Amino acid sequence: MRPTIEASPLAHSMPRLQSTLLDSPGAPVSPTGPSQAAAMSRAHTVPSVLFVDQSGQLGGAEFALLQLAGHCTERSEVMLLSDGPFRTRLEALGARVQVMSDASVSGIERQASWSKCLRVIPGILRQVRAIAERARAFDVLFLNTQKALVLGALGKPLHRKPVIWYQHDILTREHFGRVQLAIVKWLVRLAVDQVVVNSQASARSLSALTGIAADTVPVIYNGIDAAAFNRIDGSDTGALRRRLGLPEQAWIAGLFGRLAPWKGQHVALEALARLPGVHLVLVGAPLFGEDAYAERLHAQAQALGVADRVHFAGFQDDVPAWMKAMDVILHTSTEPEPFGRVIVEGMAAARPVIAAAAGGVTEIVRHARNGWLVKPGDSAALAEAIGTLRADPALAQRLADQAVMDARSEFSVETYLQRMTQAIKEAAR
Repeated sequence: MRPTIEASPLAHSMPRLQSTLLDSPGAPVSPTGPSQAAAMSRAHTVPSVLFVDQSGQLGGAEFALLQLAGHCTERSEVMLLSDGPFRTRLEALGARVQVMSDASVSGIERQASWSKCLRVIPGILRQVRAIAERARAFDVLFLNTQKALVLGALGKPLHRKPVIWYQHDILTREHFGRVQLAIVKWLVRLAVDQVVVNSQASARSLSALTGIAADTVPVIYNGIDAAAFNRIDGSDTGALRRRLGLPEQAWIAGLFGRLAPWKGQHVALEALARLPGVHLVLVGAPLFGEDAYAERLHAQAQALGVADRVHFAGFQDDVPAWMKAMDVILHTSTEPEPFGRVIVEGMAAARPVIAAAAGGVTEIVRHARNGWLVKPGDSAALAEAIGTLRADPALAQRLADQAVMDARSEFSVETYLQRMTQAIKEAAR
């Protein structure tokens, strides 16, 4: 059975940053903009890109690609290996999108054994051929997730295009099975022309797996659009909370992200039980077969006697508004986070952030300067940190003030796009 391919129509473009891919030193520019001839001339020098992502859902990797693909709509296309709200968001930015789904391949888990992988080889080969066939029409193949890496890089003998992989994961046995890590190791060595990582922590894990020197791999942090947070007036918290259906007078901690065991929402519930009067808002939903964990969280809240102070908000599209309605933003991952996009978003929202000190998080948060770090999985330490910021509003405000400045200066979307488009240019040479 061939994979299903659905071509999506080009949606109306939304205003976006001018693509630095179109910048060409020395091009003549008139007072009102580049001439049509100059623009057409530059267009022939711009590398065309086929982006591939395994998910139709909206996670950190997808939000990063959303910005980049929306930035490169003129000569790019996005291929998704499953359908979902990510496609809709891409189309709203004017991106051309194809959905290529194969249920057998989509069902492969990170910890899958060799036997499970062998059973889906026919589906894998179909998708490898389909990606390679489409990639021939582009200058660069940009692989945004690990499954996209496998399917895109395996087809390099067929498409012979430069391959970039944007690594969003820490490559360890805590997250991936031996089979997946072995495949990644050899594909990176033999079929990938450029790896770009989202943090130093991700680079170190790549080095440990493949032997590639960590300092030779470009680190390009995700960019956060600070303007999206500036558009939300957080001065009247009560009015904002009324609009969102939250208690107006409560002291509220917010935890943002999909509901998954390693994201540590259960740790936040344990901390909440130590904090009378504090409310907790969980913004996010189970995405990848994690519904049982979501049910356990509801049961845990009841067992701890905090159900009346826990608000399960589900997935929310308007993250800036929800973050500005909080008194503090929590990050509670129990395993090292590759980057920590939600942390930077909390900083951009001008709210103090308490985060688990592991992985890429320590590259973002400086303890007691622009945020507060706690030991991962330690509910007592988390409760103590929340209590500290609740009892000292001046400290909380000082952290938030520095955080918003750091988010704008160190993690801007403009810097992210500039560096990523430069990496694409270099790969196409």
